[in-house]
Amino acid sequence: MKLNEGAVDRILRIVVGLAILSLVFVGPQTPWAWLGVIPLLTGIVGFCPLYALLGINTCGAPRPKG
Repeated sequence: MKLNEGAVDRILRIVVGLAILSLVFVGPQTPWAWLGVIPLLTGIVGFCPLYALLGINTCGAPRPKG
């Protein structure tokens, strides 16, 4: 698996995932909040299968050595 998420994208996914997941324990306590695991895991791993399918890559371009 090749990384296809940039640093900002990963941080946002982790924050959003934790926020959604927190709704399992506080707030409306809905089971739908378990869907917050998806952005959390993709943010931690750095790979999004949907990005790969659509050909999206938010990682910065590799810098030439020199």
